[in-house]
Amino acid sequence: MIDEIDTSSHRAALAGRLSDAIQHRWPAEVQAIGVCGSIAHGEDTESSDVNLVVITFRPRTGPKSTLRKVDGIPVDLRVRAAEEALAEARLLTPRWPLQADRFITTFPLHDPKGFFAELREAHQTLLAEARPAEFSHLARHNWAIANGARQRAVRLTQWYDTDAALVTIAQARVHAALVAGFLTRTWFRNPADAVKRTGVAAADTQELGAILKYQADELAARGRPVDGTLGALFD
Repeated sequence: MIDEIDTSSHRAALAGRLSDAIQHRWPAEVQAIGVCGSIAHGEDTESSDVNLVVITFRPRTGPKSTLRKVDGIPVDLRVRAAEEALAEARLLTPRWPLQADRFITTFPLHDPKGFFAELREAHQTLLAEARPAEFSHLARHNWAIANGARQRAVRLTQWYDTDAALVTIAQARVHAALVAGFLTRTWFRNPADAVKRTGVAAADTQELGAILKYQADELAARGRPVDGTLGALFD
């Protein structure tokens, strides 16, 4: 994470203006405001958007979450009550590799009580205490989605529905990347970053099948086989 925001960036400057406007309009409701994503990493480009996080003292107060353009720049505004945000940070979900970065790397624009440091500590504590079996279980969940999507892509290709097949194979790649993230305890900035860093971005159905076969073997070795008896369904 950066040490200070680059105000020469149009997107970072917009994040600062948005933060000021929110503080001015909801001074009693907003506890903290931060920016995550490419700006927090100091790597935003002309194609980047502004990922703004607003933390309120109480639920259903302050601005509403929204996704739109401001001055031509895409803005993703997420609003969470403090307790809700901390609860999310303390929970492993099937999409953890795509969520962890916003818990770990959020640059504070307005944070007088150090909420984002508390959020980061809560998530790091979760990761330190989580058992390997929890990561394997969630990896298997994503494997099942990736495998199902790949099989649908194969059928769609056989039916000459190329457009639908391309959408479905893209879904399979993302979930295969999430499997890799869980198996290695690695998180990613976004889906594009996930498929690029795990080497599945250009995998066709045959290559993806080989990747999924390797992942299935790895899950079996970790005590979480992807196939089993009826009695093992609830394991």
